[in-house]
Amino acid sequence: MNPTIRKCCSRWLHKALAALAAAAALACCASCSGEPEASNTLRIGVSLYTLDDTFISSVVQNLERTAQEAESHADLKINLSIVDGRSNQTTQLEQVDRFIARGCDILCINIVDRTAAAVVVDKAQEAGVPLIFFNRQPVDEDIRRSSQVYYVGVNAQGNGTLQGRLVLDAWQKDPASIDRNGDGILQYAMLEGEPGHQDALLRTEYSVKALTDAEVSVEKLASDTANWNRGQASARVSLWIQEFGDQIEVIFANNDDMALGAIDALKEAGISPLPLIVGVDATAPALESIAAGELYGTVLNDADGMARSMVDLSLALWSGSDPSEAVNLQDGHYVWLPYRKVTQDNLSEFMTP
Repeated sequence: MNPTIRKCCSRWLHKALAALAAAAALACCASCSGEPEASNTLRIGVSLYTLDDTFISSVVQNLERTAQEAESHADLKINLSIVDGRSNQTTQLEQVDRFIARGCDILCINIVDRTAAAVVVDKAQEAGVPLIFFNRQPVDEDIRRSSQVYYVGVNAQGNGTLQGRLVLDAWQKDPASIDRNGDGILQYAMLEGEPGHQDALLRTEYSVKALTDAEVSVEKLASDTANWNRGQASARVSLWIQEFGDQIEVIFANNDDMALGAIDALKEAGISPLPLIVGVDATAPALESIAAGELYGTVLNDADGMARSMVDLSLALWSGSDPSEAVNLQDGHYVWLPYRKVTQDNLSEFMTP
């Protein structure tokens, strides 16, 4: 663990326990009936939009590991209840209701449909339970419905811009290696996430804008949604290959799973060399693909940092501490994680030994 993170985590665990001890003492004096609860147990309900998403699975793994590390630093128990929303908002709302009924102290929601966030906020506010949205950002108006609502994630506009700069760097360094037909125009295709999803919209817009702002001539050959899914992306690209052959010079994918799906289709069709392909997330399979020289690059979506921020924020909220001292809180509600370009040049910084 990074020493700075370890120091911060330890400091906040001690503060959390100190505050909890005082609260537990008061509760003990006031209570005269009912089954007593363990005063050192933090119960976190986590609902995911889907576990089929490789990045979300990585967040879950990091969340479980970070919770175990937090427990090891003090006499503390963190109960994580993690459920799969299966891309169904009704299912997820039922999960939220069950979390509240079971007495969860914190809700962490990877929202299925961002337009339903207000309903989740109202449920949490009525129950008096702090709410942390993560990875899939609701609109600001819904985040600000309650002072006890937060968002942890990466700025999608910045993600898209950095993805575009990956392509820009390669174009400026060696345009001939990308410009297959030598016309001075970058012909590209775009694999988008869900229709209407903010991250998909912003990554799509700003990845191309990074090129046009640098006065690179571009031409969109194809664009379609693949719902963040590797198999769907492979199917879309297979159709594009039938229409365009090897004319596509760059493929932008809103996430790594779709970028890898594009590579699957291109290899199946025998397209060589591959066009320049970029993704977002820096998942383990994507890093392996970069190492193999297939995926050109990706943009880090920090699964470890996301998990740590959620645990640190949960501990602060649970103990009644100031959350702005536990995490880098902006505008009272947001924890923005840093993002970085990943290519073969700096791959070793991101690969797990």
